[in-house]
Amino acid sequence: MPQRPAALSTVMHRLVSVLLPAALLAVAPLPVVAQGAPADQDDELPVAEIQAFAEVFERIKRAYVKEVEDKDLLRNAMRGMLSELDPHSSYLDSEDFESLRESTQGEFGGVGIEVGIEEGQLTVVTPIDDTPASRAGLLTRDRILRIDDTPTDRLSLQEAVNLMRGDPGTEIRLTILRQGESAPLEVSLTREVIRTQSVKSELLEPGYGYLRVSQFQTRTGEQVGNALRRLERDGPLDGLVLDLRNNPGGVLQAAVDVADAFLDSGLIVYTEGRLPDSAMRFSAGRETAATEVPLVILINGGSASAAEIVAGALQDQRRGVVMGTQSFGKGSVQQIMPLGNGEGLKLTTALYFTPDGRSIQAQGIEPDVEVIRGRLQVAEGSGLNVRESDLEGHLSAPDAQRARSKVSQRLREDYQLGEALNLLKALEVLSQRRGG
Repeated sequence: MPQRPAALSTVMHRLVSVLLPAALLAVAPLPVVAQGAPADQDDELPVAEIQAFAEVFERIKRAYVKEVEDKDLLRNAMRGMLSELDPHSSYLDSEDFESLRESTQGEFGGVGIEVGIEEGQLTVVTPIDDTPASRAGLLTRDRILRIDDTPTDRLSLQEAVNLMRGDPGTEIRLTILRQGESAPLEVSLTREVIRTQSVKSELLEPGYGYLRVSQFQTRTGEQVGNALRRLERDGPLDGLVLDLRNNPGGVLQAAVDVADAFLDSGLIVYTEGRLPDSAMRFSAGRETAATEVPLVILINGGSASAAEIVAGALQDQRRGVVMGTQSFGKGSVQQIMPLGNGEGLKLTTALYFTPDGRSIQAQGIEPDVEVIRGRLQVAEGSGLNVRESDLEGHLSAPDAQRARSKVSQRLREDYQLGEALNLLKALEVLSQRRGG
């Protein structure tokens, strides 16, 4: 057997000393093999592959056009190892790990503004209510020229966001250019814990509510309950649209909590995987915020993961009508596994199934009523369309029904939402006729 170069032998020794304990740790929890039984080949280290890995490592170290740190090569190897498994498994460095934590918990240290790039300039989209940004008077379309002493014209959006975020209690200076002002303004802010809202609600018309869930964070279930109570302040709802379009998913427990808000019993979702603790079942409890209100669930190709769990559960339980277009089809479960160095893994460990046993993975949720995206055009009344109520001095009905509000601006721009409202009204008409 030809002798290996000394450098390669050194690298192999270093790599095996690292990889062998890790492999033994992975094997240790497996069931003990009976005495005399042949060893499971899966438990053996792939020596030839480790040798090839060490050789590639050494050739890069020796021949690549510029020097590369050992830690960078190893981290890149781990990234590649995970990225080749499926699109959702990944290695998380400390920045990615913290960003994922913030997105799932819905809170971070910052000043409370949503920003975007407009005409090449960092621009305020909207200040979040009751945050340092809103209290300081920042306005939509303010241009942010500098963050502390850093000009923003060469920063990416993510780089700018990272600069504005920081530990609560720390100071930050923003130099902004406002429309109508002749000179830039400098605003000093103190960072606070910012809690994002993943739920928005409004009345489309009297009696008909709209509930938008943009993603599933740890507090989304609580926010849905609060929104339902606000919508019912003026009386019970005749119907509700639950909008899950372009919802990328999020925390599994939050999806269970949202589905539970509309169900008082039965299975919501279950998971299956290789490990015993990856097999889980989630069912609805008796305490439910809205068990009776007629429900239409809107989905589209951007509805994924946790959004598909909610839509699938409500569809299988015959709790509401799913409307829109087929969902994305991400039915896999990712566990976040912290590592000792402050980084982590996002690893696919199981698959989701709806109460009726349908796999969401690569299948998605088919709507009960398919409605493609469009624009609802509301015809404006012309002078030729005169009604009795338009005549001066007309008599009012003795038992006038509650007045209709103006059509929601959201309805004017959203054909799918308009069709969902029409369906709710039709269901209400049928319910009244059956009751009579």
